[in-house]
Amino acid sequence: MNPKAAFAILRPLNCAMIGFAVIVGEFVSKPAHISLPQSAFGFLTGFFVCAYSMVVNDVYDVEVDKVNEPDRPIPSGKITIEEGYRFSYALLLAGLAFSVLSLNLVAVAIAALYALLSWLYNSRAKKAGLAGNLIVASSLAIPFVYGGVVAGGGIFSSLLLMMAFTAFFAGVGREVVKAMADVEGDKKRGVRSIAMVRGMGAAADVGAGLFLLAVVTSWLPLVLRLANAIYLFGVAVPDVIFVYLAVSIVREHDEKNAHRVKTVALLGMLAGLIVFIGGAV
Repeated sequence: MNPKAAFAILRPLNCAMIGFAVIVGEFVSKPAHISLPQSAFGFLTGFFVCAYSMVVNDVYDVEVDKVNEPDRPIPSGKITIEEGYRFSYALLLAGLAFSVLSLNLVAVAIAALYALLSWLYNSRAKKAGLAGNLIVASSLAIPFVYGGVVAGGGIFSSLLLMMAFTAFFAGVGREVVKAMADVEGDKKRGVRSIAMVRGMGAAADVGAGLFLLAVVTSWLPLVLRLANAIYLFGVAVPDVIFVYLAVSIVREHDEKNAHRVKTVALLGMLAGLIVFIGGAV
């Protein structure tokens, strides 16, 4: 297999972000102590299971990529479909192996669930619209929970679950809006997104509602008195972003604005991540 193509098909930056999310989950859960080997195993589990998902995505999307992204490793012929399958299996085994090294059966089960959802999305649920959106958003929340479990921190007595729920709702909202921006391509692929089935206005309403749910869950740490002063003042930044995006997409629910909103939503999610880390200090 072409090493350069193998590296490209992984989308290593995406995988590193998932691995980092595991580390954040460990930190936010406030364990008695954070073991360096456990943290490393957690990062590598997130990285390799995500890499498995990236390769599986390219294997199942090869026909679409031949039109939209012909330079990707598989449609360009740098990696064959059989090589893609074998590579994905190796990556999955590596991810699960690092999870086993954590010596935590719950963590192994979570890692296996993450891998299963990745396969389910790419093989079946991608065209199902909202169901696919929910699976993608869960991939943003699960790494945080995994990190807390691996570290042995507090799942219910920390900011961890609130962070996971906030990331989930913001992620679903972004996926719904993203489908609005991709509506022309989705017509060719037969994707039954909300925008395709119910129309752009309905999709805008759902996306906006989910953004506002993320704002609501971001305030739960304050209601439950789990956050510090940094969180109290910092949470206003991502919340203002998501309220603005909710209003914007409802007012202008066309493809151009949907593309802008999905991009800005990433900034809101990053700001939220920083706030949750600060709140856990």
